[in-house]
Amino acid sequence: MALKLERFVSPGKGDGLRAKQRVKAGDLLYTAEPLACCVSNRCRNGVCHSCFSRRETLLRCSQCKVARYCNVTCQKQGWSAHKKECKYLVSLHPRIPTDSVRLAARIIFGLLCPSQNTAELYSLEEHMSHLCDMSEEKMEGLSHLSSVLQLYIKQEQHEIAQKTPPIDPVSLLAKVTCNCFTISDAELQEIGVGLYPSMSLLNHDCRPNCVMLFQGKTLQLRAIRAIQPAEELTISYIGVLLPTRERQTQLLDQYHFTCQCQRCITAELDPLMLCGVEEAWTPLKEALPRLENMQTNGRILYKRINWEELLLECSTLLTPVDGAVPDSNVYRLRVTDLALDSCINLAQWETALAYGVQTLESYRQYYPDPHPAHAIQLMRVAKLQHFLGHLEEAQHTLRQAYDIMKITHGNKHSLTSDLIRKLDECRAEMDGN
Repeated sequence: MALKLERFVSPGKGDGLRAKQRVKAGDLLYTAEPLACCVSNRCRNGVCHSCFSRRETLLRCSQCKVARYCNVTCQKQGWSAHKKECKYLVSLHPRIPTDSVRLAARIIFGLLCPSQNTAELYSLEEHMSHLCDMSEEKMEGLSHLSSVLQLYIKQEQHEIAQKTPPIDPVSLLAKVTCNCFTISDAELQEIGVGLYPSMSLLNHDCRPNCVMLFQGKTLQLRAIRAIQPAEELTISYIGVLLPTRERQTQLLDQYHFTCQCQRCITAELDPLMLCGVEEAWTPLKEALPRLENMQTNGRILYKRINWEELLLECSTLLTPVDGAVPDSNVYRLRVTDLALDSCINLAQWETALAYGVQTLESYRQYYPDPHPAHAIQLMRVAKLQHFLGHLEEAQHTLRQAYDIMKITHGNKHSLTSDLIRKLDECRAEMDGN
């Protein structure tokens, strides 16, 4: 099938991708398999290391005791990628290298034993490392990771030294840090990291015209609005629920550029994001890193007490700001989202629904174009409405979710199929009543 995109030089940005033809909202522009990928350490006990599906019960690799698989079939399919890694994980036991080190090692294993992969638009050698842009502190961190990487795969050092072009561990790790993608599940939760060389060409915009989603470890790039021939294709490298200064700081720190997109130049959403009394919302802003870490621990440890503690913290922060901080304030919105997640995990359905409904208008304002995060939020609320017997509201919310999801996910995506089934259930129950 002919490519709908092509590589070009984007003015002021360097290499990029642009449309070769007129593109409609919802069009699938590109599908890619990773050059290399691995399950994130934080998810390693609950995600299959071959197909990247979440499972409550997984088979564990009998040798390294780290990799886990749905079944024997997945284990066999994943063996070629895991074979070399396995013996090195055994040698380091009980230590486990960071995600970036494991991903870099898998890239090296692939370079030493190249396969007949589909031609990429962007080679690994062309990837930017941004070493010259990094602070001394970051360079020290990379140097440490490089030492760990070389210790991890020390038996490959002879082959690495003979490789042409030579493999520089520091440069490779820098390229991984700047160019790898977070692989997410249907709920947009992190499950792994991967390098997709052609997709590394995509430049950033805080209001992009494309989104990336994953089916397992397969990446899909879709247009979320109409795109003209020769128009640049963009994605957002970071979450958009941040005011301009925080977005720009994060992009400069991680990707080494100052964003000059229209949303950043005009700071058009900042008055909405930062509305309310600053003294009232500042404690919410300051608490978010700690609260999000508690959420991560809740997902990893699967313990009720973690979610109870998080919900208590969120409700304690939210109660005093009523009247002083509107629902649309971005820090209030994010804390409310954490409270919603806690309630769902604690089976407090009525409270969860109240929190969820409270977020929907803000999601509509912050995601004016179709976006997976908006669709998934609507679907979460709709499921709660359906479970609690609010059938008309559930049907309305599911339809809103579908209108977005048919563009962001496409009708063949597993999550879209789940939504359609839920909509059919809702209709059947309403007809039965």
